[in-house]
Amino acid sequence: MALSWNEIKSRALQFTNEWEGETRERAEKDSFWNDFFNIFGISRRRLATFEEPVKKLNNNLGFIDLFWKGTLLVEHKSNGKDLDAAFKQATDYFHGLKEHELPKYVLVSDFEHFRLYDLDEGLDYAFPISELYKNIKLFGFIAGYQKRTFKDEDPVNIEAAELMGKLHDQLEESGYKGHSLEVFLVRLLFCLFADDTGIFERDTFKEFVDVKTKEDGSDLGGWLAQFFQVLNTPNSKRLKNLDEHLTIFPYVNGKLFEEALPIASFNSAMREILLECSKLNWGEISPAIFGSMFQSVMNPEERRNLGAHYTSEKNILKLIRPLFLDALQEEFDKIHTNKNKLREFHKKLGSLRFMDPACGCGNFLIITYREIRLLELQVLKQLYGTQQVIGIDEIMMVEVDQFYGIEYDEFPARIAEVAMWLMDHQMNLLVSEAFGLYYARLPLQKSATIVHGNALQVDWEDVVKKTELNYILGNPPFVGERYQSKEQREEIRKVFGKKLKVDYVAAWYFIAANYIQGTTIKVGFVSTNSIMQGEQVVLLWKHILTNLECHIHFAHKTFKWSNEARGKAAVYCVIVGFADFDTKEKYLFEYEDISGEPHSKKVKNINAYLVDAQSIFIDKRRKPINKVKKLRNGSRASDKGYLLFTLEEKNSFILKEPNSAKYFKRTYGAREFINNIPRYALWLEDIAPSELRKMKYVLEIIEKIKEFRPKTPHLFKSIRKPKTDYLFIPQMSSSNRDYIPIGFLEKGTIPLDPHFYKDETSFFEFGILTSKMHMAWIKYTCGRLKNDIRYSNTIVYNNYPWPKDPSKKNKDKVAAKAQKVLDVRAAYPNSSLADLYDPLTMPPNLVKAHQALDKAVDVCYRPQPFTNETGRIEYLFTLYDEYTMPLLENKKR
Repeated sequence: MALSWNEIKSRALQFTNEWEGETRERAEKDSFWNDFFNIFGISRRRLATFEEPVKKLNNNLGFIDLFWKGTLLVEHKSNGKDLDAAFKQATDYFHGLKEHELPKYVLVSDFEHFRLYDLDEGLDYAFPISELYKNIKLFGFIAGYQKRTFKDEDPVNIEAAELMGKLHDQLEESGYKGHSLEVFLVRLLFCLFADDTGIFERDTFKEFVDVKTKEDGSDLGGWLAQFFQVLNTPNSKRLKNLDEHLTIFPYVNGKLFEEALPIASFNSAMREILLECSKLNWGEISPAIFGSMFQSVMNPEERRNLGAHYTSEKNILKLIRPLFLDALQEEFDKIHTNKNKLREFHKKLGSLRFMDPACGCGNFLIITYREIRLLELQVLKQLYGTQQVIGIDEIMMVEVDQFYGIEYDEFPARIAEVAMWLMDHQMNLLVSEAFGLYYARLPLQKSATIVHGNALQVDWEDVVKKTELNYILGNPPFVGERYQSKEQREEIRKVFGKKLKVDYVAAWYFIAANYIQGTTIKVGFVSTNSIMQGEQVVLLWKHILTNLECHIHFAHKTFKWSNEARGKAAVYCVIVGFADFDTKEKYLFEYEDISGEPHSKKVKNINAYLVDAQSIFIDKRRKPINKVKKLRNGSRASDKGYLLFTLEEKNSFILKEPNSAKYFKRTYGAREFINNIPRYALWLEDIAPSELRKMKYVLEIIEKIKEFRPKTPHLFKSIRKPKTDYLFIPQMSSSNRDYIPIGFLEKGTIPLDPHFYKDETSFFEFGILTSKMHMAWIKYTCGRLKNDIRYSNTIVYNNYPWPKDPSKKNKDKVAAKAQKVLDVRAAYPNSSLADLYDPLTMPPNLVKAHQALDKAVDVCYRPQPFTNETGRIEYLFTLYDEYTMPLLENKKR
């Protein structure tokens, strides 16, 4: 298990303190590097050898100071020696190494200084031993962390999208709407791209608009209508007296310009926007812009209904690399010198089939096609790099017709088709540059198969036979269960065969899992993290992983998804890759910072909670799995707010109804408890009828409640009163906090539903429930609202594995540390729990008190403390399995 970065940093500081000032290479070198590997909790003997013999370039035998085959080569010198010379000496050894032994990193040191060379990225880093702890993440590959970086969006894409959005809005305002507007815009997008990429002669479209049309834009619509007609006509069939500005354009075909459209009406401002668009260099713009453009022109209501979110290249690569691209690249790297195997590999690339069953504007298909074409280009260079190539079209095998999509709306479906052609052209230009022969596929013939339809109603076999398909990928619509339309809920019912409270995206997972049965198809989807948490895990993944016996091959744990498009989405997502067969190569991508970069880790198994643990399911339980007291829901008013009062409202009411004062009780929901906001209930449980009749304004409230709740309208609908001082746990809490703020409240105050309380709670129990151990369990098993934690008694609390028979000594220590947490809180009487548990304002002594409590709780579970959250949750899942196995066996009996 990889150590946490905090632990690694701490060990790095200890290493520096011990070794700073050492100079004797021969005497201490081996111990130095043994201790260096120990920083990461790794035994050097497991990975690397000292004094590895190898033949150098001059055929003399040399000895590598430390060698980890395929990963790291270390050359060590005495203090003050030339490290440039050390690096040269290190690279001299490469001559005597086999291809698979060549290192990714070279590290040279003289005790006092380090230089790390990242050979894959072409980067090098230099720093003194005193700054090792600051640079320790550079060595994540030793600890089992592999840093992965993904390209951010190019700002020019966003500028182009915004301009096209403006043009769309103005055309729509002029009355040019619907299908005609959509097709018209797609044609303009193609022409703008063609003008900068060699499909048209450079800037001929820009010149055509600038020179042939009037500044007021009055004739631009007519000229464009004729222009589109020309692009749809073979040269041999064009009119002989065509304007010379039109005759220079090629025949495009591909049905793109086939349909006759109404003539659009332009003005000077709209003409200027089109010219502004044409000034951009569309050759530098990824065809994935069309996804951004689509989001840019959609209004917020449509965006919510469709659940559409533009996917950046960065997030697409996070999915397609582990799904197939990394494996294909690795296969190429192994065989790139064997031409026979390369030819077979090339055929394989040309045979692969990909489908995105919620393709939108085709972003996933576009980027996938680009990456496969780039890999094909590597193959072509190896096969034909030194040969004379007669025709580029004769050596390429990867085509756009290997790609399939299903899209609900026609506009993005058509954009996806065109974008695939544009990406095809970009790739053809790269091949042209590589071999010195220009090639463009005109007229357009083959195209991606993009079906305009509802993926939850279309039979995927009608789109592409599963016997022909290799990969399913994409980001199906993100629509939470509570936001679904009536039609979407009905679609969910039809897909699952019954009503289920699941996110809309769950239907794509369900259909995909059934579709791939008996095949080697791999599936990779981006979706909101809610489908891997709370009730949805059991509702969806129990069927996929248990009934259908699928296996998760890789997954990205929760990360923050965002992009730069107008009205950009900010969603908390996961990526899950699965198939109907198992694999030993399973990878989890973890995020220290959910807005940052992930680290990949090879694991034995990935369960439905994205944990390296057994595939178990945390179902609802009516009572706890351990012998602890139940957690109860608070009282539910069901009063439309008539019985609940703010402090000001209560005081105002008492002024006009003085006799009501003694019937007010302090109440607590999450907001009131965490932010220390006074709130009160008019609590009439024990009031005498004669007393009630005297209070005119109270009767008015009761009369209003009686209109929608005739039975006992003067009372809360459900009354739950703690018998003692009690522990209060809010249902909702921000995920930014390290701990859910929980605490004790006085008997006589009223906890409100849907929040929870627990009578007669010991300090030991409070300590367990406010620990990092319990927080790890919460994060992986609770439901979510956005990314905020949604606590549950039936799923989270009742399934929580409490420590097994802790000693009295350990229990007393937890109780003492828990009391200390409460004491520190009490020292800040003017600060709310929101203030105390905000990561930016949490007092250092409260942090320290919680850390001491965490250590005490850890020892109740096992003698060795846990170093990170991953270790805690893996341990808890194992313990849960142990506790529930007898319960399952008893149930079967």
